[in-house]
Amino acid sequence: MTRKTDVIRPVDEESAELTATLLGATKYGSLGVLEPETGFPVVSRVAACSHIDTGLFFAASDLSVHSKCLVADPRCSLMLGEPGKGDGLAYPRITLLGTTRRIANDDPERDVLRKHFVATHPKSKLYIDFLDFGFYRLDAERALLNGGFGKAYHLEEKDLKPFLG
Repeated sequence: MTRKTDVIRPVDEESAELTATLLGATKYGSLGVLEPETGFPVVSRVAACSHIDTGLFFAASDLSVHSKCLVADPRCSLMLGEPGKGDGLAYPRITLLGTTRRIANDDPERDVLRKHFVATHPKSKLYIDFLDFGFYRLDAERALLNGGFGKAYHLEEKDLKPFLG
């Protein structure tokens, strides 16, 4: 006899702490977008930043494939969390699903994002003011949180709100 067991845990204090830790440590993420011509998924690494004042956002050049994909379809996923030594699957990670919106270069909000981004990524001062670089705010609708083996959670927008403003 085969027993079906729901491996998804209820959202609790442990998942909230892990979400806060992963978002607080955000520096880079794996961005998943859809290629408009084929519908195939494309994954890129992006420099990201999360701050309670700004929410989660990342920088990208308008010349990049992923930026062109986001213009055609703003839906995406962004996985955060870095593996350490040993088995990379034993380390926590969170995948946020939602839509993006590019912050225009002349939008006053850009200055606030730039400040937090440069504080997180000091070397970005070399390129972040190029006209083709922009900030993309991720409006997360839900997230898949994996705290390591046997620790899976499905977070809803209300579960993410305390951390993403």
